[in-house]
Formats: sequence, C-alpha cells, structure tokens
Amino acid sequence: MADHQGQSIHALLGDALRDSTDLARKEFALFKTEMSQNVRNLAIGLGMFVGAAVFAIISISLLTQSLVEWLAVRLNSEALASLIVAVVMGAIAGGLVMYGRSKMSASTLAPDRTIRNVQRDATVLSERASA
Repeated sequence: MADHQGQSIHALLGDALRDSTDLARKEFALFKTEMSQNVRNLAIGLGMFVGAAVFAIISISLLTQSLVEWLAVRLNSEALASLIVAVVMGAIAGGLVMYGRSKMSASTLAPDRTIRNVQRDATVLSERASA
C-alpha cells in the first residue's frame, strides 16, 4: 500500500513537472509571436518617422520657394508668406511624427496576451497546489 502511494505521488510529481515544462514552452512561443508582432509595429512607427523626415525635406526643397513667392505676390509681404508656408508644412510633419510615435508607444509593445496567460496560469497552479 505504501509502495503504491509512493509510486502515485512520484507519478503526480512527474506529471506536474511535464505539464509545467509544456506550459512554459507554450507561453514562450506565445511571447515570441506577440513580440514579433510588436516589433513589426515598431518598424511601421520608425517608417513613419522616416516618411515624415523625407516629406519634410522634399516639401522644404520643392514647395517652400514657390509657395512663398506666390503668396508674397498675393499678400504683398514676403515675410507673411514665409510664415504661412512654414506653419502649414510644420503641421503636416507634426501629424506624421505623432502618428509614428503612437505606433511606437510602450503600451503597444507590451506582450499583453502573454502577461494575461502567465497570470492565469499562476492562479490555476496556485489553486491546484492548495487543493
């Protein structure tokens, strides 16, 4: 009887170790999947920053002079024309930067599903251990 009980405890411990190892493997696979999605979003955010920089450079080099000259003729003031053009281009570049930053925020990079699963698994394991 004692030998049978020792063997069943040994089997239970072995099963628990196997289940824990399998659970850790699956959680790590989920973590890798979720982090690869987050890295993809980070790359999109970085691309938006590069796009904002390229757009700002092209805008400054191609449009600034022609818009300032056109507005200067309309407004009879080169300074006011320069100010209006600078504000419009700054707003466009700012919008692109804000969109890119939203894609790269820390909250979008956190592996939320993995965290929830690990917390749930810890709860289940502690309930099984106490039972």
